[in-house]
Amino acid sequence: MNNRRDFLKQVSALGALSGLPNALSAQQDAGSDLTWYASGNGGVVGSGPRPSAQAGIDMLNKGGNAADGAAAALFNLMVCDYGNFCIGGEVPFMYYNAKDGKINVFNGMGGAPKDPNAIDWYYRNGIPNKKGIKASTTPSAVSTCLKALEVKGTMSFEQVIAPTLSLLDAGGKKWYANLANTLRKMIETERSTSGSREKKIRAARDRFYKGDIADELNDYYIRSEGFLRKTDLETHETLIEDAVSINYRGYDVYKCNTWTQGPVLLQTLRLLENFDLKSMGFLSANYIHTLAEAMKLAYADRDKYYGDPAFVNVPLQQLLSDEYTAIRWPLIDKNYASQAIRPGDPYKMRADAGHGEYWPGESGTTTCVVVDKWGNVVAATPSANPEYAICESLGIAHNTRLSSLNTQKGHPNALQPGKRPRITLTPTIVLKDGKPVIAQSINGGDVQDQVSLELFLDFAEFGMMPREAVSAPRFRTYHFENSFNPASYRASRILRLGGLTINSFNESIIETLITRGHSVNGVKGIMGIPVMAYIDQKTGMSYVAGEPKIRFCAARNQ
Repeated sequence: MNNRRDFLKQVSALGALSGLPNALSAQQDAGSDLTWYASGNGGVVGSGPRPSAQAGIDMLNKGGNAADGAAAALFNLMVCDYGNFCIGGEVPFMYYNAKDGKINVFNGMGGAPKDPNAIDWYYRNGIPNKKGIKASTTPSAVSTCLKALEVKGTMSFEQVIAPTLSLLDAGGKKWYANLANTLRKMIETERSTSGSREKKIRAARDRFYKGDIADELNDYYIRSEGFLRKTDLETHETLIEDAVSINYRGYDVYKCNTWTQGPVLLQTLRLLENFDLKSMGFLSANYIHTLAEAMKLAYADRDKYYGDPAFVNVPLQQLLSDEYTAIRWPLIDKNYASQAIRPGDPYKMRADAGHGEYWPGESGTTTCVVVDKWGNVVAATPSANPEYAICESLGIAHNTRLSSLNTQKGHPNALQPGKRPRITLTPTIVLKDGKPVIAQSINGGDVQDQVSLELFLDFAEFGMMPREAVSAPRFRTYHFENSFNPASYRASRILRLGGLTINSFNESIIETLITRGHSVNGVKGIMGIPVMAYIDQKTGMSYVAGEPKIRFCAARNQ
């Protein structure tokens, strides 16, 4: 909005920020009821709509662990949150193992078709933007959930899928019965396979990716003039990877690698270490300005350097290094909002690579976090943007994630056979003294890590519990490239240079931000949909909360 006076009137109508939210006591939490916040010492689940949270809690109540609960919740989300997630979608899945203190990432993203002729077609014709099967990568969510269940869980596929089958059997969309039949085929294979629990789960997975289900999907791809084939399904594997991390003032913050945008949060935190955020005051003009300017720098590096590390050499170690951080953070002007896209050069250790060297690079999403009574933790961010390509006979909808790649040859996020898009999905786990304290998952496309940043700092700098943090006003910048526009050159796709969107702030703060050069607009609605869990290592209690306007959290008490 150009007229400052009109904008300030708008903000006043939204409501002024009067200060920090009131502290919330553990006694105020909701026990075992399904609501937007909950607590328990027997485990908690935060996940999309109510049926998914209940599915996760059911597994915990039956003695399952965090992996079992997460698998049940995620499969359920494929139905109850369809439109944001589906069985042909994708899900980065982070798991903290209480026994060894390690965090593993289950790479829940499928790749582009492996046929070189398909890749040539995309370079000639462009990548469709959310239209039909040509916008889809290899379905990966089933593989991810079953891999996590196999190596970290304790229950069978039949057990974790039971709540989803109940939901499908109750009726709804015309493909419900077909998807239920597909899932029962996998149960049938699991039952008929002899051997260990793990072997049975692998057999169920293989029926989807290598058996008659894959055959039927292959026929659908051909009929629909798509480029995926059974060989893409057969060769797909869920890789188990190490998480990447930095230490921020005693907290070890873990993210997925650069096949996601996750390290942008780590880069931002490294920049912010050089500022006394707490003394600025929560949601003060100085605080908002500093965070926004730091995020601009981190997102510029994301757009220039991030891509699938199996295909490109991303200079992540340099991007997170002390040396690079030391030359980048002084670019943050305390009095001026940058209007430029400023990636650095981590190879030559230059603070600003210059516009002439800039490479243009490269939402439907839901959430899931689970904490069990043994201290295992899952943070997962499922997505798909379905409704565009569905194999009706199997009830299998597909993702549209191929649109997060580009067709600029030589770019780290350029389309290649089998390559994973650099996606926005970005779960977070935070440790303190080697023990988990925070798990987060955010719905919000490009701004997911901005919301994640705000929630983490609400906790780390201002001592907020999840219920306070998710309820606090938020802000975001759109000073970066759109990750969902499949254009070859995306410099023209920068969403809003210098833009700053906020909700519920007072007039003096807005006036100060505008004076510093921010292009500010206000919104009344939800700004990202977070779910956040806190684990109190002293008491053994866990607390979880999600966006208050969407009730989806649950707890189990012992």
